[in-house]
Amino acid sequence: MTLSQAQSTNPLDNEEMLLVLQHTLTKKRVLIVDRHSPARDSLRLMLGALGVTAVHGAGNSAEVIRQVKANRFDIILSDFVLDDGRDGQQLLEELRHAHLIPLSTVYLIITSERGYTNVVALAELAPDDYLIKPFTADQLQARLIKAIYKKHVLRKIYEQIERSALQEAILACDRVIQQQPVYMFDALRFKGELLHTLGRTREAEEVFRKVLEGRVVPWAKMGLATALRDRGALDEAEQLAEQVTNEAPNFLSAYDFLASVHEAQGKLHAAQHALQRAADASPHNTVRQRLVGDVAARNKDLLVAEKAYGKVIERSKGSSLRTVDDFANLSRVLVERGDVTASRKIASEMKREWRGDKQAELAALVTESLCLEKDGSPDKARQMVEQALELQQQIEAESSEKGKHVSHRLSVDLAHACYASGKAEAADKIMRQVAAENNEDPHLIDHITQVFEKTGQPDAGKAMLDQVGKEIIELNNKGVRAARSGDLEGAVQLLMQAAEQVPNLQFLINAAKAIFTLMDKKGWDEELAIKAQDYLQRAQRKDRKSAKVASARELYITVAKKYGITTDNA
Repeated sequence: MTLSQAQSTNPLDNEEMLLVLQHTLTKKRVLIVDRHSPARDSLRLMLGALGVTAVHGAGNSAEVIRQVKANRFDIILSDFVLDDGRDGQQLLEELRHAHLIPLSTVYLIITSERGYTNVVALAELAPDDYLIKPFTADQLQARLIKAIYKKHVLRKIYEQIERSALQEAILACDRVIQQQPVYMFDALRFKGELLHTLGRTREAEEVFRKVLEGRVVPWAKMGLATALRDRGALDEAEQLAEQVTNEAPNFLSAYDFLASVHEAQGKLHAAQHALQRAADASPHNTVRQRLVGDVAARNKDLLVAEKAYGKVIERSKGSSLRTVDDFANLSRVLVERGDVTASRKIASEMKREWRGDKQAELAALVTESLCLEKDGSPDKARQMVEQALELQQQIEAESSEKGKHVSHRLSVDLAHACYASGKAEAADKIMRQVAAENNEDPHLIDHITQVFEKTGQPDAGKAMLDQVGKEIIELNNKGVRAARSGDLEGAVQLLMQAAEQVPNLQFLINAAKAIFTLMDKKGWDEELAIKAQDYLQRAQRKDRKSAKVASARELYITVAKKYGITTDNA
């Protein structure tokens, strides 16, 4: 008998269902995360007594990352206290945000803290369950069976999300809402978030309001606040987010959201304060510390930026979230503060850790150039810039083969070094390209603006950005006009040229959608389909959460389905 056949109104009270679930448990692959080897061995024995034999162990966060990249785990059992100051909750957030484990993976936290249950209830990304030490094999089995059954009920939602069929995922949510009232709120949460992802803001708002009529929960308030922000109701969104930070102070994403609202309102100091509150509550969260550093640097609060970027490097050791940009960010702030010795030390550390990585080598050359400029050695600084420009060309030449490009932040820093060394022509070329490819990224545009201000040419910077904006509009309009006139083939060619010339988010999505629209009318073309998928993937790398990307992917799935093309890897 299958799991589906054994379902009933109260499935976990059904003896037949329990037997099926117990049998299902024995087939699961499990990862135990605990810094103490004896604790891992004890839990392994307990699982063995339950018939679970495919059990792996990890003693630290770096080992967890390595294991989840190599294996697909059905269950992760993590101790709350980990090896490097992080905890099991933060590990869960990293694994989910980096998409290192699927939604179907059961994540259970083991803790000796009874008060932890209150924290879990308010967490944005709560584990599927928790166990308080000491516990028996029967208690472990009961918790795992409960979590496995819930994953089974929601499995169709997970499957459709993983293949990016978001409209199908919404329909799966509706089926759960109708057929499994016990899990109605889980399905409503997914439905609201999926509608928001697709840019259907009003519908998402209705879903979250419906939830709040029956249950006041932080995630529903934040879902509603997000919908309000995205339709321009910033003051209402701000008020709701403030309510959540007061009522559920452990729901830390509310502070991140509040910061985004303050940024949209032009209140950068308020944004920094909101992020700092969350960072103080969760000092080991790398992503949030990076955000604090970014907004503090924009506010010219260099001491806070230095501290935040320093924590990013300190806390991300062994993490999948660690990047060359983290070192470059700290080096840049240290140079601005006039501490060239510390900046050089960070650059050396980066070169050691990223030995053989050309981006790290480029970042080190840029840092050294800016340091030499501060030292009053312009000739040596210019030599470093010339080496950096040569290396940048090598990286760009190799990018088509390896799919890697110079970090846009690092490119702006290189342009800064060029301006400082009198290589204005090379700097202008870099700035124009970065601005064109990232015209929808306010943080990067602000970084460009700051470089023009630091090099004493704010008016020239504004003029360049305005010109780039006009060129982008005109380039896009050519393709749009062709499409409106009914010339779909011409529109595809124009928009593909635009995407190749200026691969920004807008052009990549427009080109992909034009191709799918053409195939919908004229028939499937495998070569064009591959090109469109490449555009979509590149757009997603720029902004994974973009409603425009989700909408384009939905169109791809619809057209592929029409012609019987599988989209499991969409």
